[in-house]
Amino acid sequence: MRLLKFTFLFLISSIMVYSCKKEKPIKDLENRDPIPFNFIIPAGMPPMFIPADNPLTVEGVALGRKLFYDPVLSANNTLSCAGCHRQNFAFADSTLQFSVGITGATGTRNAPALFNLGWEKKFFWDGGAATLEDQVIGPITNPIEMHDTLTKVIAKLQKHSLYPPMFKKAFGSDSITTKLIMKAIAQFERTLISANSKYDEYKQGKIKLDEQEWNGMQLFIGEKGDCNHCHVLGSTFTDFEFRNNGLDSVFADEGRYRITLNPDDMGKFKTPTLRNIALTAPYMHDGRFKTLKEVINFYNSDFHLTATLDPNIALQKRGRLNPIEINDLIAFLNTLTDKDFVSNVNFSKP
Repeated sequence: MRLLKFTFLFLISSIMVYSCKKEKPIKDLENRDPIPFNFIIPAGMPPMFIPADNPLTVEGVALGRKLFYDPVLSANNTLSCAGCHRQNFAFADSTLQFSVGITGATGTRNAPALFNLGWEKKFFWDGGAATLEDQVIGPITNPIEMHDTLTKVIAKLQKHSLYPPMFKKAFGSDSITTKLIMKAIAQFERTLISANSKYDEYKQGKIKLDEQEWNGMQLFIGEKGDCNHCHVLGSTFTDFEFRNNGLDSVFADEGRYRITLNPDDMGKFKTPTLRNIALTAPYMHDGRFKTLKEVINFYNSDFHLTATLDPNIALQKRGRLNPIEINDLIAFLNTLTDKDFVSNVNFSKP
């Protein structure tokens, strides 16, 4: 009987000790380091530079995603980043020429599509932001767009029931700063990768292009169409450089010159990617063209000769493409649409 009692007490003690030991790992989970984000670069895309001081983590990406969709970043809590960058339009702004800010004012440049940002060299149409992190605060503080101050935004987030714990999980501190807001949103935006279009399937040998699409691709890379110099075939479909593409003879918007004050940059804007181009109308930095046919007609015949015009355009013969060739080129551009990207639930509102 005594032996049975001793055995029973020993078992109870062992269970209690074991239970106490189990509590420690649970507590450690609350203070653990952020989990590295499983970031896979699709086949055919180049390596992506990720800053050493802002590695992607599960918690950081989740925080950035929530911030991207939260109108709390605007002065009157009505406009989020996603308000002008809509997923079903490849994170461009629907069919609006200029986005509308919280006061009803419109901008002067077309909202660019947001994807494959991790490969860009500079940001905004004129390259006014040096890094993906830097570009985050531009729309928030812009008086035409979200029209808030960083001091007020931080105060709102700090008082929010969800954000301090999320910042602590992502960055180890529940004290919210401008730098951490920039880092979080940039982390989410780096995950917005689009590389699964019909063209990508063709490149991988999974499908064939039809005759019209194939002819369009030959025009794209050939001297007659000459799209390839700026919108390099494959991977990103841009080199992200700045060029004057002949839109105007007199510049209403001086473009890159506003940033550098270098006369050689007058009228130059960043070359946008052609991926998902069928979804991101209207086109050009000022959204002046509503259709791809208008864009190609412009490059075919209507470009203006100016001192800073890109030489690849200046050397082209006007009217070199006939109507059939223009339609072939459009057919190829339509193969760059990534339907999975615009429906990916990992990029949608959390």
